[in-house]
Amino acid sequence: MELQHSTNHNQALWKEIPWDFGEDCSLSVSGTTFLIVAYSTVLAVGLIGNSCLVFVISRYKEMRNVTNIFIINLSCSDILMCIFCLPVTIIYTLMDHWILGDTLCKLTPFIQCISVTVSIFSLVLIAMERYQLIVHPTGWKPVVSQSYLAVAVTWMVACLISVPFLSYSELARPFQNLSVPFLVGDHLVCMEQWPSLEERRAYTTSLLIFQYFLPLILIMVCYLHVYLRLRRRKDMVERGRNTTQKKNKGSTRINAMLISIVVAFTISWLPLNIFNTVYDWNHEAIPSCSHDVIFSFCHLTAMASTCINPIIYGFLNSNFQKHLKSTLLHCRCWVVAERYESVPLSTVSTEVTKGSILSNGSISINS
Repeated sequence: MELQHSTNHNQALWKEIPWDFGEDCSLSVSGTTFLIVAYSTVLAVGLIGNSCLVFVISRYKEMRNVTNIFIINLSCSDILMCIFCLPVTIIYTLMDHWILGDTLCKLTPFIQCISVTVSIFSLVLIAMERYQLIVHPTGWKPVVSQSYLAVAVTWMVACLISVPFLSYSELARPFQNLSVPFLVGDHLVCMEQWPSLEERRAYTTSLLIFQYFLPLILIMVCYLHVYLRLRRRKDMVERGRNTTQKKNKGSTRINAMLISIVVAFTISWLPLNIFNTVYDWNHEAIPSCSHDVIFSFCHLTAMASTCINPIIYGFLNSNFQKHLKSTLLHCRCWVVAERYESVPLSTVSTEVTKGSILSNGSISINS
């Protein structure tokens, strides 16, 4: 899967094709302004939101459970995406040539692929943990030390998968060997110099399968089993006491939140995957002058995923808001302690939980 969505790849290859250079494909002032504002907004929301989420969860030891660690890992990959992907993309799109040097030419697609890989693997780990704790509550339960090991393995695997981008990304002048009856710019572009077109297609198609479709199928299967398990317990819960009902409601709300993250991730990355697949196999289907517009729309939709995690998990959660306010004020003693039960994300099972839902219906991320 070409989720790395690198403009280094797509736009550079686009420059290799002898389009009709007589067309004026430059962006209008309003289009340029929209791109700058849109990318800046996504960058600010994604960077600030995920940074706050990581900081608050890391600050309080009681919040360091297995699921929270995986969510921190997801946020870290989003932060990496914001830092290395968004600024480079908007600069390259607007300037239409590469000015950031050979080192960034190699590192940018490499890091982007790592970030996307870690994101989807983190979602897989969260789904597998939910499945194990809810569908098999009496079986093996992951512990915090094992979650750290899983995070380390995730980053190592992501680095290995991304190595080809580090090897094949190079600066080049795409028009230097073209015979055209008019003067073209002698600008550098960052492009992937694969040994053959077949090897590039084989690699990007493999990424599409192993970095997108297979993980999402696994996630959907896990959550389907979780849903069916909770549904079978419905009659038994209705005969129980109110406390049991609250516990079941809490587990249902938490899983709904995690599923929302997965669904949002899937939908946000779908347009860019379609664009990259079409471009790899039939680039002529993409109009030359519409290339940048279509790519920017797909890319912005994908980048919106970096804003979804902190919004769904953190800023819509009253307990996270309280911890964040306490941290910003640097005076927790002023905050009146409120008695509430919490539903730790990594300890929800079909038999015993440690928490419930707050009176206002929000989910606590406290342990």
